Amino acid sequence: MDDLAPYAVADTASRGRAVVEPRPKVRSEFQRDRDRIVHSTAFRRLEYKTQVFVNHEGDLFRTRLTHSIEVAQIARSIARALYLNDDLVEAIALAHDLGHTPFGHAGQDALNECMQTHGGFEHNLQSLRIVDRLEERYGAFDGLNLMFETREGILKHCSPARARELGELGRRFLDGRRPSLEAQICNLADEIAYNNHDVDDGLRSGLLTIEQLESVTLFARHAAEADTEFPHLPGRRRVHETIRRMIDAQVTDLLAESARRIAAAAPASLADVHAAPAMIAFTDSMQAENRALKGFLREHLYQHYQVLRMTTKARRTIHDLFNAFVADPRLLPPQYQDMAAKESLERATADYIAGMTDRYAIREHRRLYSVSEN
Repeated sequence: MDDLAPYAVADTASRGRAVVEPRPKVRSEFQRDRDRIVHSTAFRRLEYKTQVFVNHEGDLFRTRLTHSIEVAQIARSIARALYLNDDLVEAIALAHDLGHTPFGHAGQDALNECMQTHGGFEHNLQSLRIVDRLEERYGAFDGLNLMFETREGILKHCSPARARELGELGRRFLDGRRPSLEAQICNLADEIAYNNHDVDDGLRSGLLTIEQLESVTLFARHAAEADTEFPHLPGRRRVHETIRRMIDAQVTDLLAESARRIAAAAPASLADVHAAPAMIAFTDSMQAENRALKGFLREHLYQHYQVLRMTTKARRTIHDLFNAFVADPRLLPPQYQDMAAKESLERATADYIAGMTDRYAIREHRRLYSVSEN
């Protein structure tokens, strides 16, 4: 983009790649990052990793892949409106979930429990590990050799102990600095996408009802608006129209409040962004409505007994897989046996399990624990 704000991340001002490469001829540096992410093995696996519902339970529920695409769409729209680098935003958004385990957050929690005495497991750090080390596609380097700012945006959270291990990339967590505005956008676009689309999936599954959601201000207000404009819409179209309006309202609020904060802070450079408080944000009223929506989803969807049955099975599957491989490393595929020799058996096992899709993890569990499976 030629019309970037002076505080946006520009190719020419980037901190570059760990391994220096010639500049791309017909793409920006961040378009190259996006393309490498899209062609990665980890990205393709997201098609069969779930948000809330286990993959085989329905063809229309969101997966990590569809979620990542939706986050990228929302984030790019916000970035372009604020004259920020939408190529960088797209790359971060498409890569932000690469490190997620099978079975959504239940799988991550279970793998973290398994790794508790071995450094733990956190999906943002795993996403970074994938793009820095685990992808094997290029002769000149391990990983994808992404730009510093893309890697910075992927790393949403980090403990001080892990930040020290990451060198310059983890420095901002120790110094209390903010990431780029592009990274800040991706954090909130992620929140907009998963909250609103979990509403859709919850209704589609039958675990949530319209009557329950009418108690949530954000939903009820936009459902009423949809009814006023289209009083005779059938059920599914009414839901889509309501959720579309919810997303639009949140994006509009975010743009207005972020523009106000940027104008008040008046950053002249990217360095000013790093030193300032967060500038990409909702208004207090919208933030309160979002908290209420999240609280509703936690109580009525994520803690629904049928979801808890799925997550209980998922956690047991992850624990069983981990215990089997650590007890007998010969059960691991050869490449992970090699990794275990170089690092640790537990970390290699976590890498293997984290890379599994939902259905692959289920098959591996059957192979290891069912006498009728090969």
